[in-house]
Amino acid sequence: MMTRDPNQAVAPLVLPGKPSVLSGAGWTAFIVALIVVCALAPLLNLVVPAGSAFHMSDYAVALVGKIMCYAICALAMDLIWGYTGILSLGHGLFFALGGYAMGMYLMRQIGRDGNYKSDLPDFMVFLDWKTLPWHWTFSDSFIATLIFIVVVPGLVAFVFGFFAFRSRIKGVYFSIITQAMTFAAMLLFFRNETGFGGNNGFTDFKRILGTPIATPSMRMLLFVITGVTLLAFFLFARWLVASKFGRVLQAIRDAESRVMFSGYNPIGYKLTIWTLSAVMCGVAGALYVPQVGIINPSEMSPANSIEIAIWAAVGGRATLIGPIVGAFIVNGAKSWLTVTAPEYWLYFLGALFIVVTLFLPSGVVGLVKKLKGRGK
Repeated sequence: MMTRDPNQAVAPLVLPGKPSVLSGAGWTAFIVALIVVCALAPLLNLVVPAGSAFHMSDYAVALVGKIMCYAICALAMDLIWGYTGILSLGHGLFFALGGYAMGMYLMRQIGRDGNYKSDLPDFMVFLDWKTLPWHWTFSDSFIATLIFIVVVPGLVAFVFGFFAFRSRIKGVYFSIITQAMTFAAMLLFFRNETGFGGNNGFTDFKRILGTPIATPSMRMLLFVITGVTLLAFFLFARWLVASKFGRVLQAIRDAESRVMFSGYNPIGYKLTIWTLSAVMCGVAGALYVPQVGIINPSEMSPANSIEIAIWAAVGGRATLIGPIVGAFIVNGAKSWLTVTAPEYWLYFLGALFIVVTLFLPSGVVGLVKKLKGRGK
């Protein structure tokens, strides 16, 4: 029997270090993206003459700004689906709720510049309303609007998730219920008596914070804010999934029963990431509305929520950068095809989803990583 020499030094136990949020190359790419959003794009749009080949048109600014809003939704979907294994088909509701909160403020900013020269929004005058509904009380305050953009989607998600997760609803049943939730909300917002503009929604925005919204400088400011928000959410998501909280989420995705046997309560973790994901979509909707110029109940359609899942699947789930790439690929193709061949767009989208599901389960980012591995 061998015994250890008491004078022999024992090697200290070395715990693995906490992984960094981004690698060296990742930080370089992040800084480059920040420079492009905050400096290069404004330069190409506002300074470079319109006749130049390097000019970024107002149409391109609006299109890219809109897609960046979609990319935030795709990133939110990746946190709940890619890292937690919960497929939501109702995230379009949270996107629309944030958009409506911003739209209410923008409608109040119109003031007496509307068609009816009234302090009430035009659609209320048309419906012969005499006063604002109670839920419009703080809609003229920008600070209150910012609070509502976060609180309303987050509260709706929290209440829904609390009862759904406590009831152990999961898998396809959870997906169907989320789809039913957004469809029911869409039908509710279509009703004129709810005070949200009915099927026309809100449009004809004039100002934001007293500044005309249609000027090139304001549109570029909204573009920059959207880009910075997307990058900030990406950085936050990278930190989150690398933390202990993120590792528990991935464990829930892979084997929820084992997580429970290990002493963790999955409900709190799922409810937290579900609510955070909804808030991210609400912020995206609020940034989307002033850039697109309209918000109506069609944003809550189940098809829009399904598209968010498609963006995440095409780019690559559980990668964070993949859903952002997927949002740009799918919506870029949509923008082109709806002009050149609008009748084929839905066929293309369906075929794309089938191809990705059958042949690219890891999405575009997974394919790129696979090809890089073969090249080494």
